[in-house]
Amino acid sequence: MSQSTGLSILVIDDEPSIRRSVSLCLELEGHAVRSVGTPEDALDQARTNGFDLAYVDLRLGTRSGLDLIPELLVLRPALKIVVITAFATVETAVEAMRRGAWDYLPKPFEPSQVALAASKVLALRQTHADPASLLPESRSPLMREALHLARQVATRDATVLLRGESGTGKSVMARFLHEQSARRERPFATVSCPTLTGELLASELFGHAKGSFTGAVSDTVGRIEACEGGTLFLDEIGELPLEIQPKLLRLLQEREYERVGESRTRKADVRIVAATHVDLLDAVRHGRFREDLYWRLNVVEICLPPLRDRREDLPDLARALLSRICRGGQELTFSTQALEVLSLRDWPGNLRELGNVIERAAVLCQGSVLGAEAFNGSPTREATTGKAGDQMPLERLEELHIRRVLAGTRTLDEAATVLGIDAATLWRKRKRYGI
Repeated sequence: MSQSTGLSILVIDDEPSIRRSVSLCLELEGHAVRSVGTPEDALDQARTNGFDLAYVDLRLGTRSGLDLIPELLVLRPALKIVVITAFATVETAVEAMRRGAWDYLPKPFEPSQVALAASKVLALRQTHADPASLLPESRSPLMREALHLARQVATRDATVLLRGESGTGKSVMARFLHEQSARRERPFATVSCPTLTGELLASELFGHAKGSFTGAVSDTVGRIEACEGGTLFLDEIGELPLEIQPKLLRLLQEREYERVGESRTRKADVRIVAATHVDLLDAVRHGRFREDLYWRLNVVEICLPPLRDRREDLPDLARALLSRICRGGQELTFSTQALEVLSLRDWPGNLRELGNVIERAAVLCQGSVLGAEAFNGSPTREATTGKAGDQMPLERLEELHIRRVLAGTRTLDEAATVLGIDAATLWRKRKRYGI
């Protein structure tokens, strides 16, 4: 079992400067990092260490990083691999994903892009994003209804809009739709719409031509091209900038697009699954979202209920999350009382919050059974119901607000932005409140 809430990461690049910069960036995010310069050293490390994520350069001396991908996955099937390359092309990006890569990162890249890839993997680990364990065994009527609809539309190419609060498993459902479809052997990728500015997000989606903007030093493949024949998941579509919305509308209507800075029209065969936690019709009414795009996205709508409305699923979800956290290490179980305590919570952060609470308890556990006392350090259901105006100290209200924001966001930087403070201040407040 991991003794840290961060990831165990392997960086594979034959340039020492790249290894140092990527490692430093990830270590500052709280991850444990090892770096090597050759495929042979990478395989030696994978044989003896249970890495969660690997960054693999496509050019490793005389060898290709593409050939290393399946070798690493044989040793570590659950490993997520991000390909890093200065020579991004449609062929290499698609081939990397076909061989098992999870994502790709074109050079030159910013530290925030390196950290974002790791944060996505961390979110998957914490929520145990495994459709087989989090979806099909649901006992909740609301979730069963959502699953029934998902199975009906999975085999079709219809665009799907997933709705639900943050942390309800929209990314899990998107992956489920892909794996149940005829596109399952083709690439699946995620684009988080709030994480990039309009220009960078357009490049992320459609790709860009060399010289199209400052820093565009080479032609770059977009996620749409890299997912040819597969599925593209657009997370938090309600945050899509207005200037990009007509381009996405055209893609959905005509299956055509152009790279940023290029006039050549390209065809695309990719299924779009989008997700949002906001009311898109309200966004339409206030001019923040195009009505024609809304109807193109909302061909089939699947609503995912929050955990407080599917409490009958909580024991099975908790066990599945604990099993993932303990994979490859000590086996832990819940006492009956512990599951009862967890069932009393409202879980405003839903699966993401549940995963965080269970991982914290597992890391601190000294035995083999997680009892009710293991969750005393986390806010109880009553404690999470505080609101402005309640008879409580201002400091306590601040703590509850920070806990809720952290439970509903993916990274510390994102939470700090929502709270309107810098990351260092948030770090100090977390330490102060024992979060």
